[in-house]
Amino acid sequence: MSQKEEKTQSIVWVEKAKAGNRFAFDQLTNLFQEDVFRMVYYRTHSPMDAEDITQEIFIQAFNNLSGLKSADRFKSWLFTIAVNKVRDFHRKKRFQKLFGSFSDTKEKDMQADSETPENPDALEDLMKQDFWKQVKSLLDKLPRMEREVFTLRFIDHLTIKEISRIIKKGESSVKTHLYRALKKFRKEPSMLEFLKEGTT
Repeated sequence: MSQKEEKTQSIVWVEKAKAGNRFAFDQLTNLFQEDVFRMVYYRTHSPMDAEDITQEIFIQAFNNLSGLKSADRFKSWLFTIAVNKVRDFHRKKRFQKLFGSFSDTKEKDMQADSETPENPDALEDLMKQDFWKQVKSLLDKLPRMEREVFTLRFIDHLTIKEISRIIKKGESSVKTHLYRALKKFRKEPSMLEFLKEGTT
């Protein structure tokens, strides 16, 4: 399904879901679940946590769908929820670590890492360990906003307009942060093919 077809279909389902049609929301879940799961997994590196957070994201989206003013903004609205959920997850992890629960969290992460995810197709690209370790290493060197914008564009494949809505910054600001991040990534020859794929 092309992006245009996806958007057209999602608008129809959003309108029906807002009217109380649960089947329509299930279709929205089917349409975006893999993208959301991929986004969460990349940021948590835990299949079990990613599954739990993804479920929470869609529950929150369902419960707050009536507050979505424009149906054509559903995807960026959904990813805004996802970004906030991931931030909450990391805040909770830091809190647990600060108050002595780090060992329990670490044990949970080890168990999650040893499990086989239920949706291996969604993780196929992410499993190229050496490549993604290099990507993560480069991302860790970027300022927070550059890292967020780059990740939303090239990992989550969102448009400039969608990213603008998610981070609540103007499109020109998004482009500036993206340009700065791209300039740094392009210094690494191994990243050129990755960047080419992300712009198609």
